[in-house]
Parts: sequence; structure tokens; C-alpha cells
Amino acid sequence: MTAILPITESTEIFYPSGDGEPMAETYDHVYAIISTLEVLKQYLTGRQATVLGNQFLYYSQGFPKLRVAPDVMVIFDVAPGGRDNYKIWSEGQVPVVIFEMTSPGTEDNDKSFKKNLYAQLGVKEYWLFDPKGEWIPEKLRGYRLRGEEIYEPITDSRSEPLQLRLAVEDKLIGFYREDTGEKLLLPDELVAALDEKTAQLSQEIQARQEAEARAEAERERREKMEALLARYREQFGELPQ
Repeated sequence: MTAILPITESTEIFYPSGDGEPMAETYDHVYAIISTLEVLKQYLTGRQATVLGNQFLYYSQGFPKLRVAPDVMVIFDVAPGGRDNYKIWSEGQVPVVIFEMTSPGTEDNDKSFKKNLYAQLGVKEYWLFDPKGEWIPEKLRGYRLRGEEIYEPITDSRSEPLQLRLAVEDKLIGFYREDTGEKLLLPDELVAALDEKTAQLSQEIQARQEAEARAEAERERREKMEALLARYREQFGELPQ
């Protein structure tokens, strides 16, 4: 791993948080970025981690032009929440997993410069997702760091740091927990699941209320019959056997 040591800056250096460029080339790429970002943010809620999307990653103090903007990056052992940009020397942690939503226009940069840079920085996993399958036929490729600055292909579709299994689901990445097999849902899927659960709960409450009403009606009928029998006994004595 290439060491990036903090230096003492004699004058204040400006590190921009944006360059005015669009997030991605197409809607499919933008949606893949946002979906991955939201799913992983929710998954890591409550942990000392942050998930950032399309934000500058500065990797050399004092040199603001030495930067890259990963589509999605996950960093462990840092304070949760967003940042205007991410400076490795300030936070003290390198991203553990990076996702790039790739296309023919970014292919060369994604599979050469960025891949080499992330390996040198010590990023444990690097995933390339081609939502349209334009240059990656299987759409998803992953690389895992072995040794120093060497990426090897991931063959089991697992993210070791995230403890998730990844699957191509049309133009999105599906994420599944390794411990339970449960799928991590998108925000709209969560709403739909909540609506379904609410409807199911409402049906269960209604069925319980109906059962309680029937039981109450049966209890009242029984009490009326017992009252009638009591009056009969008072007037005519015990019923004949």
C-alpha cells in the first residue's frame, strides 16, 4: 500500500467539492449509483462507517489536483454522515470498497488508472458495474486486494468487507446478507414492503376483532340461555331427565 503522509501546510489550500460535471452519462448509471448508495447507507446505519457517492476523494495532502471521484465508496471506522469531500489524511482511513458504474466512455479509465490507483491506496475491493452490459457482458466484475497493490478477480460474487452477496438484477446490483440471505431493499421497495406488512397487520387485526365479536355473541347467547333455564327452574323445578 502506498503511504500517504500528512504534511504541514504553510498556506491554506482549497480542495474543491465539485467540478460541475454530471454525475454519470445516462439515467441508468445515475439510478445504479443512487440505488447502491441508498441501500448501503441503510445497511450500515448505526455503524462507524459512511457511504459517499460521486464525491472527490483526495489522496495526497497539498495537491488538490490529485483526486478522483468514485461513484460509490464505503469507508469504515469513521464518523457516519456526509462530507463535502473526503481527504484520506484528515479522516485517517482509506475506502474499503469502491463501486464504479462503468460505460464505454469510462472503460479505459476504470480498468486502468482507477484500478491501479485504488490498489495502490489499499482499497480492499473494487467493483465495476456496467448496467447496460456495453463492455462487461456479465455486467458485474469485482477485484479483491491480495498482498500489496495487486488485485485479483472475485469469482464468488461476495464482498468480504461488507459481508454481502452481490447479484446482477437487470440494471441494478442486488445485495443480499450472508448471514440471513435477506435482500437489502431499495427505499421504494421498503415502502412497498411496509405497505404490505401494514395491510397484512390490518387484516390480522380485523380477523381477530371478528373472532372476538363472535366469541362475545356466543357468550351473550349462552348467558341468555342460562337465564331462561334459571327462570324455568324457579317456576317448574328441575327439567326432567
